[in-house]
Amino acid sequence: MAWYKDWFNSPYYHILYGQHNDAEASLLIGNLANKLNFNSDKYALDLACGKGRHSKQLANFKMHVSGIDLSEESIKEARLSASSNLEFAVHDMRKVYKTMFFDYVFNIFTSFGYFADAHDNLKTLRAVRENLKPQGLFIQDYFNSEIVIQAFKPLHEIEAGGIHFKIKKEIKDHKIIKTIAFEDKSHDYQFCEFVDLFELSDFEKMYAQTGLKIQNVYGDYQLNPFIKSSSKRLIILSSPI
Repeated sequence: MAWYKDWFNSPYYHILYGQHNDAEASLLIGNLANKLNFNSDKYALDLACGKGRHSKQLANFKMHVSGIDLSEESIKEARLSASSNLEFAVHDMRKVYKTMFFDYVFNIFTSFGYFADAHDNLKTLRAVRENLKPQGLFIQDYFNSEIVIQAFKPLHEIEAGGIHFKIKKEIKDHKIIKTIAFEDKSHDYQFCEFVDLFELSDFEKMYAQTGLKIQNVYGDYQLNPFIKSSSKRLIILSSPI
């Protein structure tokens, strides 16, 4: 069930989702910067940072940024962009990185809800709280499960990077399950994704259990209000209780 270890370490993950680019990251981080007034004396943690596209945008605001991810291959590439105010490390988000150190913790692009054991979600959120300073802020960006269910198609095919991806989907046990099959260089590949279909009410319960209080909720990268029936994203801002 630890599908993310193989899939996120694969170059094919980044080929399939390559349309989510630096421009998209710049839009979200830029709007958050205007809303939250980022400045150079702040410390930010990008949780499950991948190759660091959001970390790099945060560093542009002169904050001290740490990007962490379980994928060694992603961190290897992210470190090519390291600088005096931007560092990367291989680290499990279920574990505290630096206690009471960060003004902001970011968890962007549905980088959550992966675990077979629901307690691991709570471990992650408890670690988030411990990483934050008492007045810190947690920014979590998730898909809007309502829209995912509305747009559900059992089979989806995508051409990306010269590869034809066949993606089969099913909804089971309140999860969306993807089976991703393709051929490359005469080899057949198959990967899986399991992501929880969490709703705002689920986050409210998990946050309450882990010492976080919701401050604001937005529904897209322009930070418009969240509307369950139509918003593309579920972006939650919370802080330690």
